[in-house]
Amino acid sequence: MRYLAVLILVAVSQALSAQTRQQQKVDSVFNLVKKYLNEKNADAIYNLTGDAFQHELNIDAFNKVANEQLFPLGQIRSTLLINFVNNSLAAYKVEFNSIKLKASISLDSKDKIETLVFTSYTEPLNNKTALVATSNPMQTVMDKQVDSAARKYIQKANTVGLSIGVIKNGKTTLYNYGEMKRGGKVLPTADSFFEIGSITKTFTATLLAWFVNERKVRLDAPIIMYLPDSVAINQQLKGITLLNLINHTSGLVSVPDNLRDNLTDPFNPYKDYNKQLMYSYLKSCKLTSKPGEKYAYSNLGVGLLGSILQSVSGQVFEQMVNEIIARPLGMFSTAQYLNPLFSPRFVGVYNLSGQPTPPWDFDVLAPCGALRSTVNDLLKYANANMNQRSTPLSAAIQLTHKITFSKDVKIGMGWHVIKVKGVDYYFHNGGTYGSSSFMAFNAEKGIAIVLLSNSAETIDPVGAEILGKIQ
Repeated sequence: MRYLAVLILVAVSQALSAQTRQQQKVDSVFNLVKKYLNEKNADAIYNLTGDAFQHELNIDAFNKVANEQLFPLGQIRSTLLINFVNNSLAAYKVEFNSIKLKASISLDSKDKIETLVFTSYTEPLNNKTALVATSNPMQTVMDKQVDSAARKYIQKANTVGLSIGVIKNGKTTLYNYGEMKRGGKVLPTADSFFEIGSITKTFTATLLAWFVNERKVRLDAPIIMYLPDSVAINQQLKGITLLNLINHTSGLVSVPDNLRDNLTDPFNPYKDYNKQLMYSYLKSCKLTSKPGEKYAYSNLGVGLLGSILQSVSGQVFEQMVNEIIARPLGMFSTAQYLNPLFSPRFVGVYNLSGQPTPPWDFDVLAPCGALRSTVNDLLKYANANMNQRSTPLSAAIQLTHKITFSKDVKIGMGWHVIKVKGVDYYFHNGGTYGSSSFMAFNAEKGIAIVLLSNSAETIDPVGAEILGKIQ
């Protein structure tokens, strides 16, 4: 049963330290929705919605849905937060007088409702009762600490596989849980390929830093230098710099409106969004804030940055990643496209309900989330981020750690800084409709962790718990 629907696009979370604030914002708006539903005040609910929602449903249509389908359900007796996915989409169990529904809600950059969906509510399946298979030997204190955190995740009904890598005191330890594909009874390994989602953005940041050090671009360069005249003429874009794109202070939305309008596959939303569509959007787009003043996570911004770097280098995104980052670091299992030799190592991917879903494909927005990698490769990447060397790549990596914005959220270039039990970590995570990833490191403590899951169920709490226990 579906009452209100706007396309849900996963926006990767900004930072763990920001999650509580964002969840509080969503809770606050949802409390108003509950209040106005009980008062049968459709206009008041509609006034809480933003441009994207109102584009999909005008006020007359909303009033019709509210009066004919929602208000007859009676008073809301209770609500319960079910989950808060990728710091973006909250789901609540809503108990009316005669029916239980699930309400899904997300906010736009102006804290207005972007998504509001009521669907039938199904009680969650019981967690797995038998212990999921693992390679964890359970011998050391850390083995047991990792297992304690991992079990809370992998024993859930909707999760399938989990691969974990930990660097501590110069030693690397690997742990694997569950299955590469549901029912296959094959453990993932540290060489299994996963979608890494928005951890990709840190690679794009490193490419930017590389070209800055090579004097091919400047961080303060306005983006209109690299855009066609027909796009650059938009006055809204004139204040945006390359730095604004990588630290999410550009004022650009996270997902452009015409991506939704030109969607060909709701389960693979970025697949057909190309440069022509991106430029078409940029020609007339309006910013949500003045560049440099406000942090607002933008997939579009990082995708645009990658497109600009492709123009500068003359290479496509995957080529740049391979030649500048992956090959020099010995990361031979990191790619946007998997060749036939790699494909057998690619895990199946599963949505929030635990059902199979297609992996994502990207066109022009590949730099925001297209890479696939392994725990072993990402541990090499973490090591390179923690250990400075006298190489051009190391210099570029270190530049990405320089803090560029610290209002509300602390961010360098791509990398966010989170605090876990008083300790700062450089961090990024990722999420697609069928995968979740987490990576964090602290060079002074010599600690890094990588977690890759083939489920859309967020892995953030597990990563934070492991860090808190091992530091």
